[in-house]
Amino acid sequence: MLLVPRQIAIILRVAKREVRMLLRRPVYIFSTIFVMFFSCMFFLTLFRTGSPEKMPIAVVDMDRSSISRRVVHELNATQLVDVAAVTDTYGQARVLMQQGRVYAFVVIPDRFYADLASFKRPEVVFYTNNAYTLGSNTASKQLLTVMTLASGAFQREVLRKKGMPDYMIMKRLQPIAIESHFVGNPAGNYLVYLSGILLPGILGLIVLMITIYSIGSELKWKTSRDWLLVAQGSFTRAMVGKLLPHVVLYCAMGVTINIILVRMMHFPVHGSFVWLNVGMLAYVLAMQSVAVTLVGIIPMLRTALSVGALYGMLSFSLSGFTFPKMGMLPFVQALTNLFPLRHYYLVYANEVLLGAPVTQSLPSVAVLIGFTGLQLLIMKRLYRALKYQYFPKD
Repeated sequence: MLLVPRQIAIILRVAKREVRMLLRRPVYIFSTIFVMFFSCMFFLTLFRTGSPEKMPIAVVDMDRSSISRRVVHELNATQLVDVAAVTDTYGQARVLMQQGRVYAFVVIPDRFYADLASFKRPEVVFYTNNAYTLGSNTASKQLLTVMTLASGAFQREVLRKKGMPDYMIMKRLQPIAIESHFVGNPAGNYLVYLSGILLPGILGLIVLMITIYSIGSELKWKTSRDWLLVAQGSFTRAMVGKLLPHVVLYCAMGVTINIILVRMMHFPVHGSFVWLNVGMLAYVLAMQSVAVTLVGIIPMLRTALSVGALYGMLSFSLSGFTFPKMGMLPFVQALTNLFPLRHYYLVYANEVLLGAPVTQSLPSVAVLIGFTGLQLLIMKRLYRALKYQYFPKD
């Protein structure tokens, strides 16, 4: 009966040793709390209005008529774009785009008003700079909307002068009414799509790199035997005690991120906030297990950190929140399952955006918990590395 309290006491001694190391080395505090705090401040203020506004555009007005000036005025009155320049030639607008001063420009052709008055179809051309995807798409969408409304307004005035009643005019201009809604994010807030995964992704990268550094530094500075001595030779107690302070810190940071997003930034949660945090805790444990596995496979600090950085950065691209998984090549789709961030993203999408039942998030949480078993595969190899220190010193 005294065995369990004795084991706990040994684990707590190892944990106290780890806490002292955390406090003595500023790299831990800087690379965890400060980096996460800076990331939250940066990303949560990046789109403080929820979506980009007043994207600068240019207008090439070759007509200079009352109608073309009204189109320019209507464009400038919208919330998403701002007419930064009105030029007379295509070349001037192109230079502005090449200089990065505008995201798009529209060319209003000569005889624009005359062609409209004679019931011809003048062509209005948009040019967008897709090197800036979000800015160009926003500007292009707004340009298309305003020009469509301008065309409808002109046709409405012509039909009114012909004596047609308004209800018949609307049926002719828009025979099919389209009503669209953002599923789970009615405000179209880009923060909901980006920060909800970017911040956990950064946290996962911190967990990965700091865990690798914490174990790898024991190997590099030849203190691993002292670590095992405190644990009285037990590899299991040594690992549990060492990782315990990190688990507490990272889980607290993960839950704090969710609280900030949901309670302070008012992110919609159509599912279970509790289950979202369960997914976060499982995600932290999964990333920590991946870190231990990498150190066990490569018991050299510098090399393990390099591989861990590559793995962590790839998770942003292959998690599926920036580019959908179904659009990837088949073998790349299979690779996405090797990254815990992918599975946390599914939990986040189900609980925050879709409001799916908990049973739909359960498989993703189960996979995250399954990641914690990876470290069992390298226990013997890592224990020998800690005890005998036979690996090359990098």
